[in-house]
Amino acid sequence: MARLTWGLIGGGEGSQIGPAHRLGARLDGAFDFVAGALDHDPAAGRAFAQGLGVGPDRAYGDWREMLAAEAARPDRLDLVTVATPNATHFEITRAFLEAGFNVLCEKPMTTTVAEGEAIVRAAAAGGVICAVNYGYTGYSLVRHMRAMVARGDLGRVRLVVAEFAHGHHANAADMDNPRVRWRYDPAQAGVSAQFADCGIHALHMASFVTGQEVTSLSADFASLVPGRVLEDDAMVNFRMDGGTVGRLWTSSVALGRQHGLTIQVFGETGGLRWAQEQPNQLYWMPLGGRLQVIERGEANLSPEADKSSRVTVGHAEGMPLAFANIYSGLAEAILAAREGRAADPALTIFPRAEDGLRSMAAVHGAVASAQGNGVWVDARPPMFR
Repeated sequence: MARLTWGLIGGGEGSQIGPAHRLGARLDGAFDFVAGALDHDPAAGRAFAQGLGVGPDRAYGDWREMLAAEAARPDRLDLVTVATPNATHFEITRAFLEAGFNVLCEKPMTTTVAEGEAIVRAAAAGGVICAVNYGYTGYSLVRHMRAMVARGDLGRVRLVVAEFAHGHHANAADMDNPRVRWRYDPAQAGVSAQFADCGIHALHMASFVTGQEVTSLSADFASLVPGRVLEDDAMVNFRMDGGTVGRLWTSSVALGRQHGLTIQVFGETGGLRWAQEQPNQLYWMPLGGRLQVIERGEANLSPEADKSSRVTVGHAEGMPLAFANIYSGLAEAILAAREGRAADPALTIFPRAEDGLRSMAAVHGAVASAQGNGVWVDARPPMFR
């Protein structure tokens, strides 16, 4: 595979998500990290980028400087990742898309539905890729779940139950901790905190695995730590376009839960259960059979699972490798378009701008539902109704 060039915006020193992107992008040798605007402090961003091996001429002080310089280069970047605070995603992503760059944007892609629709249109108009980093869809056994559902192993899917609950924001004394405070500040996080931060991972996972889209939902939000404007706990019931019923719980005050992303899918002829904290095992219960444990890396899995697994069975694979599968799919899509060939469908199942838009419509729908005491609302973005 030819090596592509990659640039990162945000994800600077001390960032929670930056290292996962840098590991994931370079793990398979598909991308070279050659440009970055990594910090809101221009000097710090330049210094950190150069410390990571970026040349001085491509270590930028901010994203605008990076856009202007990269757009003028004959060897412009093949992919740009946007890993900045939520409220900045739209402006940066749209600017790079309109300049003809492929973009991977951290979730949530935008803070409003109108912005999300604008991103979808910008990507389509420019003929470029806009992907959204629902990185947990990169796990090998999540992709195998998707394949099992698609080939009919479970029959018609009746029910999906998703959770993303942790307890890391349960301490009221953290109210002034800047790493926590911004998440519950509408000016920085948008209209939702926990559901927009973690809940949409679980909601997107439900769609990714079942192959269905959320059409309507009913939500109950709670702010359980005094002083928080936005919710730190949410329960959402939803319906999908294939007839599946969904249940979702997300929380940041669930003491004793560490990460808490799980998904269960129940069909007419079988059920599946997977947890991100034990990603190497998928539990499969066929109707009338015995509970089975499917191991990542074992023989006779789906092409989607096989092509997203790198080490032998029994050895752990974690989040950076899941991110690497997103980047591997992006590299395949970019190269296939460049070479005029069909891309490998088992690789290019990464989430796209349309997924980011649907998530934002669900966020705003859930906020409206919670404000209306759980009234059922249409969860689809206007352009998809």
